[in-house]
Amino acid sequence: MERKILVIDDEQPTLNMFRLLLAAYGYEILTAANGAEGLEAFERERPGVVLTDIKMPVMDGIEVLKRIKEIDPHAEVIVITGHGDMDLAIRALNLDATDFINKPVQRVALSQALKRAEERIAIAKSKAEEISVDDADGAAILTIRGSVTARSEPFLARAMERAREMGRPRIILHFDESASTNGAGLALLTQLLLEARERGERVCIAGLSENFRKVFEIVGIAKLVTIYESDAAALAAS
Repeated sequence: MERKILVIDDEQPTLNMFRLLLAAYGYEILTAANGAEGLEAFERERPGVVLTDIKMPVMDGIEVLKRIKEIDPHAEVIVITGHGDMDLAIRALNLDATDFINKPVQRVALSQALKRAEERIAIAKSKAEEISVDDADGAAILTIRGSVTARSEPFLARAMERAREMGRPRIILHFDESASTNGAGLALLTQLLLEARERGERVCIAGLSENFRKVFEIVGIAKLVTIYESDAAALAAS
């Protein structure tokens, strides 16, 4: 069975472009020319992934995102923003958007966003644990998958305790490629890192996508800890 994806955009050339791009990924492609039509298509077809433009007449992408999450909280929604619209992108993430991509759409950015959405769907279906702790040489690695939200608080707290019990000199928060977060999740991570700083613990972050690295910089998390490209880079740092 083909995977369904819904694209919502008020510009016909953009819809045509996405039909061409997404055909290569093996999706059954649904399109809508505005937010209202998009919601009707979503309720009728229930695609696992939605791509929606932010700025549209009739109903904008933020409202579309809210409505879709009300219908199906597990739907993966990727928002399409104009270049430099980071405020809108962060607002969408606060509403549990999977990711955002900028116009003009780049194939690499689209591929990364789709991969994240598909991995999050797979994690939800398999009910895999979203937070795990592993003992590495010189650090406890706390791996985060799926979406970090307010509901993640008890799981993160338990994982941090397990990491502390390992007695390693530092803790690495590794964000898997499927990882995402919303506003409540960002607040939770900030609080966790502030508490770690008060304890005198060495905590760093690794594995963030370029988009989420920008978000972490904007909200101030990058001022609390060092962010590395990978676990290897974090382990190699003095």
